[in-house]
Amino acid sequence: MKTDARYIIVIEKHAIFQRLAEDRFFNQIPSILITAKGYPDLATRFLLHRMSTAFPNLPILALVDWNPAGLAIISTYKYGSIGMGLEAYRYACNVRWLGVRGDDLQLIPVESMAPLKPKDLQIAKSLISLKILPDDYQQELSRMTQSGQKAEIEALYYHGYGFLGQYLAKKIVQANYI
Repeated sequence: MKTDARYIIVIEKHAIFQRLAEDRFFNQIPSILITAKGYPDLATRFLLHRMSTAFPNLPILALVDWNPAGLAIISTYKYGSIGMGLEAYRYACNVRWLGVRGDDLQLIPVESMAPLKPKDLQIAKSLISLKILPDDYQQELSRMTQSGQKAEIEALYYHGYGFLGQYLAKKIVQANYI
């Protein structure tokens, strides 16, 4: 396999994936865009693992909502699925968190923030109990739970539909991912 891409970007939401594809974001930042339309299924994790093996020098970046479910999605790509037992790590990849993160909240209007729901808090508690998250991810999760707020990727459209691509390009060029 060959590629001119310099990044692989895993996108939580299909609508965001479609928007970036329509905007031809992959021409602005040479990248391969992938989505599992929410929580990663086995086929998407397998594909991502194969790509990471074929292109070991391409960073894999994740674009997810700033909420416990978004962090759970990254964790599934990064560490595998708990439901798979001993096979959990089989398709794990070194995924890095591109956004949305706490340092991006200044770009999101307060009225676009939403309160965490009991399900969000349950996911956060589950992630904490696993004790697998690196410190910077733990800090993000703590910030979410302490603020009681969450933010969706779509909130960045407040600045116009073209802003999402600009936001991502800037973060990627500055290597602003964890």
